[in-house]
Amino acid sequence: MQTSDMDILLVEDNPNDAELTIRALKKNNLVNNIIHLKDGAEALDYIFCEGAHAGRERTVTPVVILLDLKMPKVNGIEVLRRLKSDPATKHIPVVVLTSSNEDPDVSTCYELGVNSYIVKPVGFDKFTNAVAQLGLYWLLLNQPPVL
Repeated sequence: MQTSDMDILLVEDNPNDAELTIRALKKNNLVNNIIHLKDGAEALDYIFCEGAHAGRERTVTPVVILLDLKMPKVNGIEVLRRLKSDPATKHIPVVVLTSSNEDPDVSTCYELGVNSYIVKPVGFDKFTNAVAQLGLYWLLLNQPPVL
């Protein structure tokens, strides 16, 4: 698999949280391209090149996936379960970025292989700072495996 100019796949149904996340990453010059998908079904179609994304090249993968849990159609846990159970996608880093700090969600995500679980901070400054730090780590500091 290879990465392209697309650095981050953002799977977030809340338009305000998506906009804040994108602005925080771009403000800190951490990413050139972000693909924003609005629900879990769209994310699975995109990642596995199905449905509206059937023509997409599957070998081009994001550096990291930022995944909300509470979404319509297919929730984040189901997206994570499918990603981490497929040999072609299990190595893509997934960071859950959600408002849920419920223990069953946290435990389930780690059991499924999530790379990080972050509860969205309340407040604009705290949220944008957390996203900037997240981007700095996953895009500049983390060393992904060579596949």
